[in-house]
Amino acid sequence: MNDRNKPLYMISVAADLAGVHPQTLRIYEQKGLVTPQRTRGNTRMYSQADIERLGLINELTSEGINLAGVIRIMDLRGRLEERDSELDDLHKKVRRLADRVHELETRESITALVRAEVPGTLRCLR
Repeated sequence: MNDRNKPLYMISVAADLAGVHPQTLRIYEQKGLVTPQRTRGNTRMYSQADIERLGLINELTSEGINLAGVIRIMDLRGRLEERDSELDDLHKKVRRLADRVHELETRESITALVRAEVPGTLRCLR
C-alpha cells in the first residue's frame, strides 16, 4: 500500500480537511463516491488519496454538478486512469519488443558480415 492510500484520518478530521460535515462524508460513502477503510472497531479511516478525492468532489459540486453527475464523472475518470495505465503497459511492451528486434537484427547483420570461407578461416564480406 502506498502512502497516499494509508488510512490516517478519522471521519471528523477528514471532514475538517475536506471542508465538509461528517454527515456529508457518510452520504458520499453511501453513494459510493468514497470508500474509507475500516478499523477492527468499524471506525472509518480516510487516506490522503480520499481527501484529494473529496476535494475534487467538492470542486464539482461547487460548480453546480449534482451527486449523480459527480458519480458519473468519477466513474469515467477512473476508467480513463485504467486505460492510461493499460496504454502505458502496452507502450512498455512495444518498446521491449522493438529493442529485442533491434538486438536480433544487429546480431544477424554481424553474422552476415563474418562468414567462414574455409573451416577455421574467417573473411569479412563487403
